[in-house]
Amino acid sequence: MKPMKKTISLCLLILLAVVGASAAPKAEDDVMAAMNNYKEAMLKRDGAALEKLFHPDLTYSHSSGKLESKTEAIVAASKGPTYPESIEMGDMKVRVYGNTALVRGNMDFNNKSASGTNLIKLNVLTVWLKTPQGWQLVARQSTRLNP
Repeated sequence: MKPMKKTISLCLLILLAVVGASAAPKAEDDVMAAMNNYKEAMLKRDGAALEKLFHPDLTYSHSSGKLESKTEAIVAASKGPTYPESIEMGDMKVRVYGNTALVRGNMDFNNKSASGTNLIKLNVLTVWLKTPQGWQLVARQSTRLNP
C-alpha cells in the first residue's frame, strides 16, 4: 500500500473509532433516560406513559415469580392495590448492543398497600429495544435481595 493510502486508511479507522466511542455513551444516556421515565411513570401510576415505554411483546417478571404481559403490567402498575411510593435506583450498569440494551442494578421499592408500606430490595435486569418510538422495555426480571 502506498504511504498516502496508508495514511488515509489510518485516519478513517481513527475517525470510525472516535465516532463509535462517542455514540455508545449517547445510547447509554438515552437508555438511562428511558429507565428514569419508567421510574417516574411507575411512581405517578401513569398508564399512558407506560403504554409508550412498554414494548408490545413485554415479559414482566416479578421477584415472586409472577409473570405479566404488557397489558397486565400496565393495569397492575396504574390501578393495582399495591404501588410504589418511592423507587431508588443504585449501581445501574448499561450495556448497549446495537438496538438492544441491558440495564442491571439494584432497585429499592417502598410499596404501599392496604396493610401499610413495605420495602422491597431487588436486583433488576431490564432489556430495552430501540424502536421507532424510542427505547422500549421488552423484558424485566427481578430477584429479591436479603434486607
